[in-house]
Amino acid sequence: MKKVLIITYYWIPSGGSGVQRWVKFTKYLREFGWEPIIYTPENPEFPTIDPSFAKDIPSDITVLKTPIWEPYNVYRQLTSKKNQPINAGFISENKKHSWKDKLSVWLRGNFLIPDPRRFWIRPSVRYLTTFLNQNPVDAIITTGPPHSVHFIGLGLKKQFPSLPWIADFRDPWTSIYYYKDLKIGWLADKIHHRLEKRIVQKADSVLVVSQGMKDEFDLLNPKKLNIISNGFDEDDIIIKECSLDTKFSISHIGLLTPKQNPYVLWKVLKELCTENEDFNSDLEIQLIGKVDFSIFDSINQFGLENKLTKIAYLPHSKAIAKQQTSQLLLLLLMNEPGNKCILTGKLFEYLAAKRPILAFGPTDGDAATVINEAKAGSMIEFCDEKAAKKQILEYYSQYKLGKLTVLSESLQQFSRRNLTMQLAQTLDNHSGNAAS
Repeated sequence: MKKVLIITYYWIPSGGSGVQRWVKFTKYLREFGWEPIIYTPENPEFPTIDPSFAKDIPSDITVLKTPIWEPYNVYRQLTSKKNQPINAGFISENKKHSWKDKLSVWLRGNFLIPDPRRFWIRPSVRYLTTFLNQNPVDAIITTGPPHSVHFIGLGLKKQFPSLPWIADFRDPWTSIYYYKDLKIGWLADKIHHRLEKRIVQKADSVLVVSQGMKDEFDLLNPKKLNIISNGFDEDDIIIKECSLDTKFSISHIGLLTPKQNPYVLWKVLKELCTENEDFNSDLEIQLIGKVDFSIFDSINQFGLENKLTKIAYLPHSKAIAKQQTSQLLLLLLMNEPGNKCILTGKLFEYLAAKRPILAFGPTDGDAATVINEAKAGSMIEFCDEKAAKKQILEYYSQYKLGKLTVLSESLQQFSRRNLTMQLAQTLDNHSGNAAS
């Protein structure tokens, strides 16, 4: 069996979307002739913990770990946030960002390039060079963010020029929604772009998760560029039959940042509650996961706080169950230019739940294409109040009749097993042992 070294920052027991893609690839790779070897930090900073993913990993898999130094303790001392986890997506659950927070963000964007995990690069290259000399593999994969992980791959490529290296981008780099929030100056911006181009051009192959990302990275002239989307694991979806919520529940599962705040949705829901007594009685808003304080401020502003159910975090299996019992699943993309290429992992699990998706984002983006082709729900532009009200009323009418369903067609292409088969084919092509 061929061997592939997978270098990833996020690994068990990390929770959230960052860990799922490669946990699921690892779960199925052996079926397609590849033995995964994982390299990950010994002492990483995870925003959330979810040990439930451990069930997906073969017990005899090789997992290599080395210590990583990260500047987060310095950040905590600077901002007086001792023993607090570092939230993703610029989330503040309690208050507005202080000047110390803003200074820390500026330092991160302009000096910790490409990201705060950069101090793991050189020790990892040294450690893995020794390991690979004694334990040869047939390919290397790096997955980011954090994009500093790709520089471990670049360093190993210099040591082993004939060893195929695949750089997997789960999210964009310089076009990511929070890039400008890092307050990056012109010199740092130039460095970020230069480093991004270097990784894309030096890797033997680049993987991205959407057509929009492929169009962006094509401009950087990669050697090879393929799309392998995120998806859902059929094993996760097979749970005991559950009853739908009796309330007209609109549920968001996952991280909610300020840039996802759907002001139009809250406004429309308030109007419908005022206009329709039944709607007012039936409505329930469920937010499951870490949520920025600004979201709660908006909900309170529109007087919807008594409709809100808030759950800080659910293990993955329970989150899947909640998706299947909700009347509507709320998908909120970033209200930012350049977000048309974003395809979150959450979308595919929403599809597998086979509950109607109420999405806010660009109607001509990749997520809208997937939802429309699967006939799984509706995408509404951020500021389209009229369309939002019309669609919610239509869903509510179906709910009252007990007929709120969607078709959710052609989902098999997004199963984790099928996506792993695509990954194995990419690896086979690079290792010179393509399947006949």
